[in-house]
Amino acid sequence: MHNNPIISLENVSVFRKNILTLSEVNLDVMPGEFLYLVGKTGSGKSSLLKTLYSELPIEEGSASIAGYDLTKIGVKEIPFLRRKLGIVFQDFQLLTDRSINENLEFVMHATGWKDDEKIDKRTDEVLASVGIPAKGYKLPHELSGGEQQRACIARALLNSPEIILADEPTGNLDPDTSDEIINVLYDISRQGTAVLLATHNYNLIEKFPGRVIRMDRGRVVA
Repeated sequence: MHNNPIISLENVSVFRKNILTLSEVNLDVMPGEFLYLVGKTGSGKSSLLKTLYSELPIEEGSASIAGYDLTKIGVKEIPFLRRKLGIVFQDFQLLTDRSINENLEFVMHATGWKDDEKIDKRTDEVLASVGIPAKGYKLPHELSGGEQQRACIARALLNSPEIILADEPTGNLDPDTSDEIINVLYDISRQGTAVLLATHNYNLIEKFPGRVIRMDRGRVVA
């Protein structure tokens, strides 16, 4: 069966404050693909991810993700686009004054979930799928860094996204914990959700093979 790409970028250019940050970017990502986005700091990795979740507007080229045309997307559509994407950050971005369950529920209410029973069931499912089934009642600071990042991946999975965008998700973690986190993301990709992972950590690529997209000065070079 011929699958359409989840991400399709053709000759995309992006400017930030009138400075060209991405130029002539071409990229196709297929369902279930596991990709690394590598390059030095300032090479455009974060800008590319921000473009994909529609934080940076595209000035030139054509671009679609999860069925949305990023060149034409309206402000009102952006929340719906982001429901189809799971975003995982380096610094977790969990609400520190709420339990993990409450963090997940907050996102679910914000994305239109209303039935408390369904919310509880989905929360349990995603926490189990990332390996922290009994940690939902804890506050973020009561978890290790690795557990907090698992909670963030769980949060990213709530709305069954078509792709997960992970920006240096192991940046604050030790090597063993990093491997565990990548393993979780790897499993997710095997179940059909594409994963695009920006990283500086080349050791991961040797352990968990995937397609490598290399960026340099705002261009995809390989």
